[in-house]
Amino acid sequence: MWEYEHSMETAAAPDAVWRHWSDMTAWPQWNEGIEKITIDGPFAAGTTFTMTPPGEEPIRMGLVEIVPGELFTDEMDGGDFLVRTVHRLEPAAGGRTRIIYRTEITGPAAGQVGPQLGPAITADFPEVLAALAKLAEG
Repeated sequence: MWEYEHSMETAAAPDAVWRHWSDMTAWPQWNEGIEKITIDGPFAAGTTFTMTPPGEEPIRMGLVEIVPGELFTDEMDGGDFLVRTVHRLEPAAGGRTRIIYRTEITGPAAGQVGPQLGPAITADFPEVLAALAKLAEG
């Protein structure tokens, strides 16, 4: 298994962050790692979507778990590996909110694929979280 987690705190209330997460069509406005996104249904477990990073091929993914106001998890099935990212909100000191992104790559090919693909997927997490926090604080 390969894993990586990044978090940051924001003054934004959890519901403000959640509003931006649950509006998937707007993700490219604050996430520079997404050039285009198409969603095949509501922001709910079982909905699939296609994300296109700038200059790259589209990636087919699915929402597999949603706890409104707290977390959502998406997955990309690579056949012999699975990329799962949990996006979670937790209370932090002083009424602040901690935003957490955690990616795990599992499966038979995770040992090979993880060290190569994982850092490519997670490299922009600090910038993405900062942009999301700024937007939610606005």
